Amino acid sequence: MGIDLDNPTLYINRELSWLRFNSRVLDQVNFDEYLPLDKLKFIAIYGTNLDEFYMIRVAGLKSLYKAGIYDTGPDKLPPKVQLELIREYIRKEIKVLESSYLKVLSELEANELYIKRYDEVNERVKEELNKHFFDHIYPIIIPIAVDTTHPFPHLNNLSFAIAVALKSKEGHIKYGLIRIPRILPRFFKVDNIFVPVESIVQNFINELFVGYEVIISTPFRVTRNADIEIEEEEADDFLEMLEEGLRSRNRGAIVRLELNGGADESLVEFLCHNLKIDRDDVYYYENIPLNLGSFWQIVNDKDFAHLLSKSFIPKTLPPLDREDIYNVIEKEDILLYHPYESFEPVIKFIKEAANDPQTLAIRMVLYRVGKNSPIVRSLIDAVRNGKQVTVMVELKARFDEENNLKWAKQLESAGAHVVYGIPGFKVHAKIAQVIKYKDNKLKGYLHLSTGNYNPTTAKIYTDVSFFTTNKGFNSDATKFFHYLTGYAAQKKLDYLYMSPTQIKPKLLKLIEKEASLKEEGRIILKANSLVDQTIIKALYKASMAGVKIDLIIRGICCLRPQVKGVSENINVHSIIGKYLEHARIYWFKNDTTKAYISSADLMPRNLDRRIELMAPIEDEKLKEKLYQILKIQLLDNTHRYILQSNGEYIRVTPKEGEKVINSQEAYERYVTQLSKLSQKSSKHFSKFAKKILKDK
Repeated sequence: MGIDLDNPTLYINRELSWLRFNSRVLDQVNFDEYLPLDKLKFIAIYGTNLDEFYMIRVAGLKSLYKAGIYDTGPDKLPPKVQLELIREYIRKEIKVLESSYLKVLSELEANELYIKRYDEVNERVKEELNKHFFDHIYPIIIPIAVDTTHPFPHLNNLSFAIAVALKSKEGHIKYGLIRIPRILPRFFKVDNIFVPVESIVQNFINELFVGYEVIISTPFRVTRNADIEIEEEEADDFLEMLEEGLRSRNRGAIVRLELNGGADESLVEFLCHNLKIDRDDVYYYENIPLNLGSFWQIVNDKDFAHLLSKSFIPKTLPPLDREDIYNVIEKEDILLYHPYESFEPVIKFIKEAANDPQTLAIRMVLYRVGKNSPIVRSLIDAVRNGKQVTVMVELKARFDEENNLKWAKQLESAGAHVVYGIPGFKVHAKIAQVIKYKDNKLKGYLHLSTGNYNPTTAKIYTDVSFFTTNKGFNSDATKFFHYLTGYAAQKKLDYLYMSPTQIKPKLLKLIEKEASLKEEGRIILKANSLVDQTIIKALYKASMAGVKIDLIIRGICCLRPQVKGVSENINVHSIIGKYLEHARIYWFKNDTTKAYISSADLMPRNLDRRIELMAPIEDEKLKEKLYQILKIQLLDNTHRYILQSNGEYIRVTPKEGEKVINSQEAYERYVTQLSKLSQKSSKHFSKFAKKILKDK
């Protein structure tokens, strides 16, 4: 067709696309529907997202640059250029961030909640803070001199400290640090005022460096490379090597230095020299405290719960609200949409199996399960009740390694068979299988999901859960677990699809079939990220053939839509709301099955370097439910953004006279209404969705 689909201009840079996603998170501050602490929460999420981006992605680019690698993606931007563009983007956005923070601060103050520095509060509050300093801060912080006999100390990843310049009685200039331990609260609360800890400590520097005059001081924060590199093939003891890797996170190269605005040049030079960091990686914040993630302390303060929107209570819908889950699954396949539909049936699925005398075996993959996991505790109970329990605990789940290591040891100690991973791959599949002995035969019960077995995130992430007794699916599940636990050569499933061998080829085949039908083709893909070049090229070809394509991609999207002659038939949407859109739903109009759910995003790491699962949804009512979920999201005109061909996103707003549709709130209304009825959910969801479409 004369068009080079490898042309770098057809691809958006992955890192810049992620930055725009985080900008959309920050943009939630501008939505009037949110209460003041909701908005502060989005600033906290923005900050923790950015921390991880620097610890992993920016650190990785720096490593590539040092290694002399220049070609990192289909957009062909060298690492050096990417780093320059990232710095430019962040420096511009700091102004937006500070403006957003001041806006939220004004709303909080209008509701009599204040965030103030020590020098901004009245004398009564200062007296409280003074007492607090000597009672709770002074005994545990340590002043550190830095000179020829006192070397600059090691600072852990995300350390927070104050740099100081001092003058001795003889007039000599000295430098030092005051480390702020993480055990101290980020803010000290007096009545309705939250005071940053560093502003209190700064007021008492003379008490810490007695005999010296304080010339200048500045708070600062460091970010290190936190990616763990483990040569699995060389690991005699993987657990020991992982534990060492976790400790190494605090020894990685520093990739970012954050300072309060107005920091004295001599202190900046002192820090850059000792931290061995370039000035290009120094960022200044004028009107906002460092460590944005610490705002969670204020967001979660129960005294101000009225400034935070009430959490939606997930509903357990008929028939699961009154029947045993296993009885329901035996009658029909069940598809739940979390967090609107409760995660409790998933917990019961494991808990009831653990206590049922008919249960012989439970098998699961655990990726991120949370700190107080009722599911893991049920697995431990199952072992004690004599069940055969096999658990694949993925210890390489980034930033959950330590928590997963703890649960793996507890499960192993209880007597479960624990598998720690597959060399060279992360196991990211979400699957649980229960084998029972009923009616003189073995019967399998299967749960597949797009999300983790984590009850906490299941309340704030949207995900799809699927329960079935389908024999083919259960047979594949058994093969899958044999593959994880043994040396089975079986890498192909018959009814489910597994990466790295099956999911990408299947998706490409489905896309190609729609492309063969030209204008009759129709594709809707919902995922967290779209990065894989092979998938993108297939979508470009389908668009060029006339297929109408809608992509609902929450985060990174490297596909460039609306390019003349290439992607004019592709629209890319992103929904950012109070729930994190996490479900992966793939829909193809002319496929017999039509609807698929998966643990895999459309990224090379998921499709080529991870163990993932994709399940076809065969039940007509359930595939219709998935289709209507997608359709309502495409009608959202409050929290949906549309990607432009230049890589920027534009927020969709209701046109004059148009019905306002917030897809997340629509789901809340739906399950609330349905929970009061006695009919089955799938049937009524279709009616509900069609009513919205009709009203539209």
